Amino acid sequence: MNIKILLDKLNIQSRDLSIVKNAFMHASYANEHSEFENNERLEFLGDAVLQLWISQYLYSMPEHLSEGNMTTLRAQLVCESSLAQYATDLSLGDYLLLGVGEEKNAGRTRTSILADCFEAFLGAVYLTTDFVTISELLEKVIVPYVKKPKTEELVDYKTMLQEYVQADTRRNVKYELLKTEGPSNAPMFYVVVKLDEIVLGYGNGTTKKKAEQRAAQAAFEKLAI
Repeated sequence: MNIKILLDKLNIQSRDLSIVKNAFMHASYANEHSEFENNERLEFLGDAVLQLWISQYLYSMPEHLSEGNMTTLRAQLVCESSLAQYATDLSLGDYLLLGVGEEKNAGRTRTSILADCFEAFLGAVYLTTDFVTISELLEKVIVPYVKKPKTEELVDYKTMLQEYVQADTRRNVKYELLKTEGPSNAPMFYVVVKLDEIVLGYGNGTTKKKAEQRAAQAAFEKLAI
């Protein structure tokens, strides 16, 4: 794993390559090699760095976004699918160290693993460089997505809603199918999303997944804006 190649490509001068290498150490690999520490502590740090940078960037935008709009856009930019996309753009998956099972099960391209790796990488870059370097990296990676039109398929409202709820509580939201209407070749699904027994939003769609996403969108926009 030649991390120096990656850092040179990204124009990052790190003071400690061992810390950067640790960002790619998945728990499955560390479990099989007890001498190594997994990347979860770096992931924790990177998450905080990312939240601060994005919050500052959105606050400074000339559009002077409202708090609600900043909250919505930040949630879109830091949801799991977005983080995995950033990791893919940087080819971080090529440098991951995975356990045998994860490697066989396509862990290198798994959304959750890539998202965690991206945050861990940010944590490592922050520790071994400075916030200026972090800013330069994130401007290249994230800013192109800030104004990019976000279709329903690209915006993961279910993840955004769960992350928003868990910012204040460890509880999980749940989705219930209310009914299905129409012919078997063109059904319409109706879904409700709840927190405990409190209804947060309703949605419908031609698939259950789409209905859940629309219910999550209705709930998120009501809570966050």
